[in-house]
Amino acid sequence: MAIVVMTGGTSGFGLKCAHQLLGKNGTRLIMGGRSSGPIGAMMFPLDLTRLADVRSFATQVIEALGESKIDALIMNAGISLSTTKERSADGFELTFAVNHLAHYLLLRLLLPYLAEGAVVELTTSGTHDPAEKTMLPVPRHVDARLLAHPELDRERDSEPRIAGGRAYSTSKLCNLLTARALAASPVAAAKRLRVVSYSPGPTPGTGLLRDSPPLVRAMWSAMGWPVIRHLFPRFSSSHTAAKELANLVLGVTEIPQGRIYSVLHRNRLDWPQLSELARRDDLMTALWRDSAILVGLSE
Repeated sequence: MAIVVMTGGTSGFGLKCAHQLLGKNGTRLIMGGRSSGPIGAMMFPLDLTRLADVRSFATQVIEALGESKIDALIMNAGISLSTTKERSADGFELTFAVNHLAHYLLLRLLLPYLAEGAVVELTTSGTHDPAEKTMLPVPRHVDARLLAHPELDRERDSEPRIAGGRAYSTSKLCNLLTARALAASPVAAAKRLRVVSYSPGPTPGTGLLRDSPPLVRAMWSAMGWPVIRHLFPRFSSSHTAAKELANLVLGVTEIPQGRIYSVLHRNRLDWPQLSELARRDDLMTALWRDSAILVGLSE
């Protein structure tokens, strides 16, 4: 029986992915979230704005495992805000806290309980890469201390929406760098882990526009997928995004040797080269180390 642990599976394409995973015989799905999950999944409460909740969720997962191990860990949850003024329960900028720190802590806590050959997936976004030319500002740095406390950043953006957009794209770069750091670790080598950072691309139904102005949300909701596909040909359907994520996790889609970053583009999965910042080993190492300090772990 394959055991899959998942965040971000109660709405959007994550929920569709959860249904696909549950549809596979022999898959046991353990999920965390603030709302109820799909029928058949084992659901534990998880509020990613609180690191104490992450620790509690990890403890409940470990207890539920018994003598079993985790075959796949999916870290898919994420938020996108129009400002960097909101703080987590631990005092960190909220987008960075939810999208990166909470998942970093969850990964570290569950790492000893991953099975040999397990898949670890962190959902990222092409917004982190200048080459993607999205509408969001790209990252300037991945200094964990400044991302957690942007008020300390002397070069911070003064326009709230620009700051919020950059916080999101930077958190997605952090997800990719975390995946790289894990893949390069001795634990990953010893367990033969298969690590991937997956970008579903522009995908309707992710819920990431919930903090947008009401008019934008109303217009987006009014358009069906056929209209969206016609107006925005680069977009992928939420069904395809869910299917590709499930295929990666279940091993239906093989992760090419030496690749870690996968992107769904026009409903087709691709494995592009990493952006300049994502390739930097010094940033990867510093982010892993400094994130451990922020969440209260020792290296």
